[in-house]
Amino acid sequence: MKIYVFSEVFRGEIGDITFEMLGIAKELKEKTNGEVVSILIGKGVKNLKDKFGSADKILILDDERLEGLSPFLYQNILLNILKERNPDLILFPHTAIGMDIGGFVALKLGYPFVAFCKSLNLKNGNLVVTSLICGGKILVDVNLKENKGVCLIAPGSYSAEKGKEEGAKNVEEIPLQEIQEKIKFEEYIEPKIEDIDISKKDILISVGRGIQSKDNIPLAEEIANLLNGAVSGSRPVIDQGWLPITRQVGRSGKIVKPKLYLAFGISGAPEHIEGMRDSELIVAINMDPNAPIFNIAHYGVVGDVLEIMPLLAEEIKKRKK
Repeated sequence: MKIYVFSEVFRGEIGDITFEMLGIAKELKEKTNGEVVSILIGKGVKNLKDKFGSADKILILDDERLEGLSPFLYQNILLNILKERNPDLILFPHTAIGMDIGGFVALKLGYPFVAFCKSLNLKNGNLVVTSLICGGKILVDVNLKENKGVCLIAPGSYSAEKGKEEGAKNVEEIPLQEIQEKIKFEEYIEPKIEDIDISKKDILISVGRGIQSKDNIPLAEEIANLLNGAVSGSRPVIDQGWLPITRQVGRSGKIVKPKLYLAFGISGAPEHIEGMRDSELIVAINMDPNAPIFNIAHYGVVGDVLEIMPLLAEEIKKRKK
């Protein structure tokens, strides 16, 4: 099986989703005696080739004209590459970039297209893709006809570490063909909000409507400071303006995988669970014993978060002394 992975590189940085996809591709390759090919497109991407040791081959298209991201240009570049090489499986990240390109490629190649992919497995020689539908409430298995298709992999579905391997192997550089640009990249405008990246934090103190008021956010901030973590929240908290949108955990926010996820007053809607279910250790506190968050929590406490949070802060202070 020939597996091609579109490597997402944005402003010189490789997204973790790229290594998640390479990890998935590597496992499938071992089961099918196949080949993993990584596609690197952009300006200055040649300098990143040593990060893709888990791929058997790297196709690099590095050109000054590829600064920024023009979906139309990338669509046509990829189409030309893939039509010529005829891979079996093509993996894109389920991100803004992947969604712009993946559907177009699938349509033009005549491949089945599956979005929100959680996992890919071989069952009796058939490639089965597990996809999230209805906001993550339902998992469905999709059998890919002739084991061919284009899949958008949901971030956080797999361990990025399994796809990380230093050292480039077989590198092929591809020249940029002359393609008419209908859309031209002008500039990237940085968000004005200066804030931390919760997806890179090992410890998250996440709050939901159960904390009742913005005035209670400092309780979470105190615990976060004691544990050298950060405060995040569910969508209702963000919608009410208690925390900036950069702190939102969930499908419409950030996908996080911290070592410790403390959920205070979060009921556990599917949209939120989709964004944090792969955390290494989940501890949930909620008044409702039937809250869905308890279905995925490793430890759960039924109680009033406004009573428990100050006690927890005091206990941490004692332990630190």
